[in-house]
Amino acid sequence: MGDPRDELVEHLPALRAFALGLTRNAAKADDLVQDAIVKAWTNIDKFQAGTNLRAWLFTILRNTYYSSLRKTRREVADVDGVFAESLSEKPAHDGRLALADFRRAFNQLPDEQREALVLVGALGASYEEAAEACGVAVGTIKSRANRGRAKLTELMQLNEDEALELTDPATMAVVTSKPLTAR
Repeated sequence: MGDPRDELVEHLPALRAFALGLTRNAAKADDLVQDAIVKAWTNIDKFQAGTNLRAWLFTILRNTYYSSLRKTRREVADVDGVFAESLSEKPAHDGRLALADFRRAFNQLPDEQREALVLVGALGASYEEAAEACGVAVGTIKSRANRGRAKLTELMQLNEDEALELTDPATMAVVTSKPLTAR
């Protein structure tokens, strides 16, 4: 078995997707992945050979996210809206509108449900891998994912027989519980 550092690069896309699901911001997601990789690299001696490197990396990323979240809760908000005024939004067509609706609904889910849906739905992780990454029982991940899907369906006012017109396969995997075919 080789050095696990050699395998880190192949997990970057999945880590970034997971980070995007948690942070909902591309720049923050990139920073989070970088922080997690640095932690993994410097603590590679703690990785147990023969275990799931991807789950270990997801755990590091998840713990890093929640640590930073606790820190940012103590930060001052943009009360006078200076930062908010600098933000802009691209014009949207129908697909972007549907995706925006999905994102709004997805962002309303509790962190645990979003996390489960990103891991199991968007990233195609097994329930076992997701449970290991989150440090919970498999049944807990299944429950979080199912509750998250039900809440998304409710928030988006979808019927079971209604098709969701989205072009993003990762989003469809989250909503439909049908994993992506390729990782």
